[in-house]
Amino acid sequence: MKSTCENFRYVEKNWPRRDLTFKFYTNGELTIIDNSSEEVISPNDLRGDSLDFYIRRRIAFIKTTLLVSQLKYA
Repeated sequence: MKSTCENFRYVEKNWPRRDLTFKFYTNGELTIIDNSSEEVISPNDLRGDSLDFYIRRRIAFIKTTLLVSQLKYA
């Protein structure tokens, strides 16, 4: 099964601002890229509003996955 990806670009509001790209894959994997340095960073390196953005997107992913499972086995 081929894994698809949702890309989200996020620019932090507080200084120093980082331009981040979040790649959420349908199999649950995650890649976070700092666009200015082109480095892959971990969720542990997030802070403030970027951490909040990540948590909200991860919760939305989990809810969608649970809904699909419920509909599949209902």
